Amino acid sequence: MYRRSHSTETTLLSVLDDVYHAAQSLQQQLDLSVDDTLDEPTLLHRLDHTFGVRGRSHKWVDSYLNERSQYVTVGDRVLASVSCHYGVPQGSVLGPLLFTIYTLPIVTVIAPIRNVRHAQYTDDTQLYITLSTDNVM
Repeated sequence: MYRRSHSTETTLLSVLDDVYHAAQSLQQQLDLSVDDTLDEPTLLHRLDHTFGVRGRSHKWVDSYLNERSQYVTVGDRVLASVSCHYGVPQGSVLGPLLFTIYTLPIVTVIAPIRNVRHAQYTDDTQLYITLSTDNVM
């Protein structure tokens, strides 16, 4: 998430510190990385039911996420357009905010699970656990 004086580098260093600590202890670490792909109906439902975003605002976000396309230009030439069905627009101001709203429940879901750690920053989430004989899956 966004925090003053923190960046992707801060998050990466924290995760790497845990990886190095596990390696020094001759333990393995299982890491699950979640990128910015999201299920649009779930996000729209969460906006409505959790944050009270309704009416015109809800319709605007819906139109922002749907019927998008992308293309590549080379010089003056525009290559074929391709429809985008998942995720949030890359490089957009709203992208990280919408993904943060989408992934908000992760912390409450993993909190009760023993030894699972997480790191989140903007549109990147990592869940990881250090494997030992005490927590073999």
